[in-house]
Amino acid sequence: MTKAAFRISAALALGLSAVAAYAEDQSVEMLHFWTSGGEAEGVRALQTALGAKGVAWKDAAVAGGTGANAYQVLRSRVASKTPPSGAQMHIQETLVWAREGLLRDLSDLAAKDGWRNSVLPSIQANYEVDGKWIAVPVTMHRSNWLWYNTALLKKVGAEPPKDWEEFNVIAEKLKAVGVTPLALGGQNWQYGDLLENIILAKGGPDFYRKVIAGDEETIKSETMISAFDQLAKLRGYVDAGSPGRDWNLATAMVINGEAAFQIMGDWAKAEFALAGKQPDVDYGCVAAPGTGGGFVWLVDNFAFFDTGNEASRSAQNTLAETVLDPKVQVDFAIKKGSIPVITDFDSSRLDTCGRRSFEDRTSAEDKNGVVPSIFHNAAMPGARTGVFLDVVSEFFVTTSMTSQDAVEALVEGLAQL
Repeated sequence: MTKAAFRISAALALGLSAVAAYAEDQSVEMLHFWTSGGEAEGVRALQTALGAKGVAWKDAAVAGGTGANAYQVLRSRVASKTPPSGAQMHIQETLVWAREGLLRDLSDLAAKDGWRNSVLPSIQANYEVDGKWIAVPVTMHRSNWLWYNTALLKKVGAEPPKDWEEFNVIAEKLKAVGVTPLALGGQNWQYGDLLENIILAKGGPDFYRKVIAGDEETIKSETMISAFDQLAKLRGYVDAGSPGRDWNLATAMVINGEAAFQIMGDWAKAEFALAGKQPDVDYGCVAAPGTGGGFVWLVDNFAFFDTGNEASRSAQNTLAETVLDPKVQVDFAIKKGSIPVITDFDSSRLDTCGRRSFEDRTSAEDKNGVVPSIFHNAAMPGARTGVFLDVVSEFFVTTSMTSQDAVEALVEGLAQL
C-alpha cells in the first residue's frame, strides 16, 4: 500500500470510527419515577417511539410515587458532575433547576417546532424562565378523579356520589355490609390528594386559588375547617392496613373488589387497564365528589442537562420532538392514563375515561375551573407544599388534632417561610 493510499485508508477508518462513536452515543439516559405496572407500559411506548428514530432510551428508574426519591438521586448525580441526559420532573421542581441555570435552553427547538402553537396555552407560562423555554411537557394528569368498583356499588344499590354528603351516605352502607369504602395508601401525598379535592368541592376554584396563594383569611375560614372535617370523616372509611401502602396497591383493592372507591389521579387508570378491566363495566371513573366543574392538573415534564456532547444534545432533541408528536402523545396517554398536553390530536383514540377527562378539561377551561394540584408540585414552591404535606399528614394520623388546629398549623407554618 502506498503512503497516500495508507493516509486515505486511515482517514476513512477514523471517519467511520467517528460516525460509529456518534451512532453509539445516540441515546438518552432518562431518570424517572414511573415504576408501577401501568407506568412502565407508558415508558415502553416512549422507548418504542424513540427507538424507531434510532435513539436508545437508557432507563434510570427510581421508585417513589411523588418523585422525592428520584429528585434526591438527581441532586446527588448533578453534585458529582454525572447528570443523566434528562429527568422526569413536575413543574415546580423543573423551575428550581432552571433558575439555578442547570437546564438546557430549548428555545430554538421550541421555535422551530412551534411549541407555542401546539402546547396547551394555559400551561405555557410554566415553561419559560428569563425568556428561555426550560423543559418539554410530556403529558397531563388530572388528580380529581373518583374510581369505583361497579359491582360493589350495585351491591348497596348506589350510584356514584355527586358530592361529599352522598359519598358519606354510601360509605356507611358499604361499611354495614362489610366492604371497605375507601382504598387509601398511608403516604402524606395521598392524604393531600383527598384534601385538595375536598377544598375544591367545598370552596370552588377561586377559593382553591386563594388557598394556593396562602391567603390567611381563606385558610382560617369555616369553609377550610369544613374541608378538614370531611377529611377526618374519611379516616373511618379506610381499612387498618392503610399505613405505608403504595397508591397502586390501593388501586388493586378496587380492582379486586376489596374496596369500593379510590380518590386518585388518572395514572390509576393504567392499573385497571393492565388488569384487563373495562371502564363503565368493571370500574367507573367520575369527577371526585363535588368537583365536577373543575379540573385539577399536574404535568410530567422532561428536563435536559447539558452533557457537553453534541450527539447527546441531538438525541435529547429527538426525544423532545418524539414526545410532542400527536400520535405519540395519544399512544403514551393511553398507556399512562393521562391526556395529551397538546391541543391538536385525535381524541377519538382515547378510551372512555380519557375522553371524559379531555371533555372535562375543555369545559373547565371555559369556566376558569382549571387549577394546579397543591400536592403534586404543580401549584407552589416545594417549601410551601411541604407545609401542607406536614399538616395534612399529622392531621390524618392524629385523631386528637382538630380541624381548627390544622388550619392554625397551616397559617403558622406558611408564616415561617
